Amino acid sequence: MTDTENVSQTISQTASNSDAVTATAQFLAPVVLGLQALTINGKQAHWHVRGANFIGVHELLDTVVAHAGDWADLAAERIVALGLPIDARLAAVAEKVAPTAVPAGFTKSGEIVRDVIADIDKVLADVKAAIDGLDEFDLSSQDIAIEIMRGLEKDRWFLFAHVAE
Repeated sequence: MTDTENVSQTISQTASNSDAVTATAQFLAPVVLGLQALTINGKQAHWHVRGANFIGVHELLDTVVAHAGDWADLAAERIVALGLPIDARLAAVAEKVAPTAVPAGFTKSGEIVRDVIADIDKVLADVKAAIDGLDEFDLSSQDIAIEIMRGLEKDRWFLFAHVAE
């Protein structure tokens, strides 16, 4: 069986049509890449946070990183389950995702929290686009994007609570 036949067979078993599969990949791929970047950059922030809120922020960043990795996996597996590949290797992430706000070195907790929030906001924009775009193509994939948005917004809120006055 050729790759084209494999994709066609997968599509016919898991989606209503090839347009739904293409749309899912188009809208969820940026989400996967953004979440992969958040995973990497969030860990960088976790290692380099300093200041009075060190323990709370340090531990919260580990949670944010774990969630981002789980959601990247969820979105990537949806694309793959529909028969298409996803390239989320570091080179692809570096090429296709906007640069992070997280600095390379030690940073005060308030600043680093704001930087991670800025990175989350970039991912949220892609997630929102996925929710809007998938509405007419694939509600199951849209459901995944909604789940990711709900979780990211909660993590963003937890981080924001550390810098809110």
